[in-house]
This record gives sequence, C-alpha cells and structure tokens, in this order.
Amino acid sequence: MLDKLASLEARYEQLQEKMCDPAVLADSNAYREVTRECRDMEELVTAWRAYKSLDNELNDWAELILLEESHAERARMESETRALQTRKAQMEEQLRQMLVPKDPYDEKNIIIEIRAGTGGEEAALFAGELYRVYTKYAERQSWKPEVIDANPTELGGMKEVVFSVAGRGAYSRLKHESGVHRVQRVPATESGGRIHTSTVTVAVLPEAEEVDVVVNNEDLRIDVYRASGAGGQHVNKTESAVRITHLPTGIVVACQDERSQHQNRDKAMRVLRAKLLEAERERQEKNIADSRKSQVGTGERSEKIRTYNFPQSRITDHRIGLTTHNLAGAMEGDIDDIVNALVQHEQKERLASAS
Repeated sequence: MLDKLASLEARYEQLQEKMCDPAVLADSNAYREVTRECRDMEELVTAWRAYKSLDNELNDWAELILLEESHAERARMESETRALQTRKAQMEEQLRQMLVPKDPYDEKNIIIEIRAGTGGEEAALFAGELYRVYTKYAERQSWKPEVIDANPTELGGMKEVVFSVAGRGAYSRLKHESGVHRVQRVPATESGGRIHTSTVTVAVLPEAEEVDVVVNNEDLRIDVYRASGAGGQHVNKTESAVRITHLPTGIVVACQDERSQHQNRDKAMRVLRAKLLEAERERQEKNIADSRKSQVGTGERSEKIRTYNFPQSRITDHRIGLTTHNLAGAMEGDIDDIVNALVQHEQKERLASAS
C-alpha cells in the first residue's frame, strides 16, 4: 500500500508540473483533463503526506525516548507516542479506504427523474414532495437544481418531473436514491381517514458531457409541439416543446419547460446523453458479471427501496435496514443521515470486494 501511495504522489507532482506546461495550457481539453485528474487525487495525496509527517514525528519521539533519562518524562513521552500510534493506525485505515476504486461517475452532475407510480393523485402529490426534498437538499449542499421537464397536476402534484443538479459530488451523494419510494399516509382527499399506500419511482443519472457520449444527428428524430402547461400560458401558444427520439435505442426524451425551442432542445439533449451514458454503464457492468437491478422498476408497491410512514413519522431504507424518525426534517431536505449511511455502506462493500 505504501509503495502505491508513493507512486500516486509522484503522479500528482507530474500533473502539477503539466498544469504549468505551455503546450497543455494551450489545449483546453488537455488542461481540463489534467486539472480533473489532479483534483481527484488531491485529497488522497494530502492524507498521504499527513501520514508521512506523522510517521516522521513518531520516529523522532522514539529517538528522544531513548535519550531521556527522567523516568517520569519518559513515561509521559511514551504515553504521547501511544496516542500518535493510535492516530497513525486510524490514518492507515483511512488511506486504505481512499485507495478503494471509486465510481468514475461520482463527481458528475446528475439528472433526476421522478415519476408517480401506483396511487393516482396521492402518488403525484408525493412525487412533487420528493422533488422538493431533493431541491432543498441540493440547496443545503450549495448545488444548483434546474427543472428540465415537468408535468404538474391540478392539485399541485407531479405526474413526472425531470431536473438537473449541478455540484461536485452530486452523483456520489444521491445515486442511491434510485428506485421505488413507498409512502403510507392518509391522503388529504380521503374522508374516511384510511391510510393509503402509494409509490413513486426515482432515477438518478450521471450527466454526460459531450465527450462522454457521441450522438449523431442522423440517429435523431426531433418533433416540436405545443406544451401542455396551464391554460393561457405562453407555452400553449407556440410550438416550443421538443421531443427527441434516439432511433438506434428507442430512447425518447422531451422538454417543454423553457420558452424557446432552442433551449428546450438543449435540455432534452442533456437528458438523452445521460440516458445513453447510463445504458452503456449498465452494459459494461453486465459484461463483468456485476450488473445491478434496474434503477426504476415498475412502480408496484412490492418493489421498494424505502418507505415513508407518516402516521409513525418513520422512514425505513430496506436495503440497509436503516430506520429514522426524522420524517418531518427529511421532507425539508434534511436527509444527510440516510445519504451518509448509504454512502458508508457502499464504501464498505467496495472495500470488502477489493481486499
């Protein structure tokens, strides 16, 4: 492990030199790639250098203890050394975890799709609430959410909503939200006070850059139409909405949120590239016999990753057996406890598979 860390530090130093190379500075793509790799290694190299510094400090303490004549002072120094050794062991474990291969998409921005599943209007209402949860969480992280497409209901819910979240590490933090979310509560429209169960499907996709996915124009069918916003709005008066069909795969994306056809086309292309990147990602994982279940599923009640039980103010994530009673806070975007637990679970699994 130590040899590997030393090699990575040498690579990091090479990258820093390249960032000052006139040839690299003149090539925007090369400079972006070098700075990205350098940034990705920075945390690990900083931790490695702190570890080396601590190791040197321990060696110095060992020499001083040998020279110390006072029994009491030697005992104090040995106690200090034991504390440093404990810290060194903790840093070794941290470095070992940091060396575990990361998901290459972790630092990417994301596109989130939320769709009402089983449950009619109640499912649509909860889909709208989940959209609010993620936008609130994004704001807490100083990320930037942006609506791409939305299909609201008359009661204020969402049949579906597609939006992007821009911010470093957005995918690493929210990728585990993909799946079926089940809600149990008494709907506002329920006069008998009966608890209903509804589902909402969530898909979190890493947003692809143009260099990640090449899309040929001849593979696209682009249709324009009048958007289906509320009556009297601008979106109903012009053919600004855009629907793009990727002919080789049959993937269809649409956007009607912007006022101009050009803006809607750009947003729709972002979603299409993300879907194509995800399709390629799944294909690669299947090829290495490590495929995962579909992110979205069918939206049936039985296919769930998490349950939100409003009568008991409880959230349960069924994948890791986590239960929290901070439902009110979670609905305001305070989901760090859930996100952290899922991230830690993934790290443990990666560490176990790498050892």
